[in-house]
Amino acid sequence: MSSSKTETARQRLKVLEQSQDGFFISEMDMRFRGPGEVLGTRQSGLPDFTLASLVEDQEVLELAREAAEKVIARDETLERWPLLQAELKYRYERLMGGTILT
Repeated sequence: MSSSKTETARQRLKVLEQSQDGFFISEMDMRFRGPGEVLGTRQSGLPDFTLASLVEDQEVLELAREAAEKVIARDETLERWPLLQAELKYRYERLMGGTILT
């Protein structure tokens, strides 16, 4: 099916050959390619994950997500945390180029 002879191409085909689990295939693809793109644009608006790997540090990233969800549950507007509110607004605007997707 593939004319590519690289080892990565062989490994990808082997994953597809051995599994029909979309989550597993997706995780393996991320391991081969890295995190890639967000919303169709290269992650230039976000810092590189030099302290965390989306695959290898999944547990700690899930803990961070849970903590963020608790903060949002307490104060959806983040008025209690103005510095956090300002930082998130800044990063969102950098990522989206100042536009809002609907």
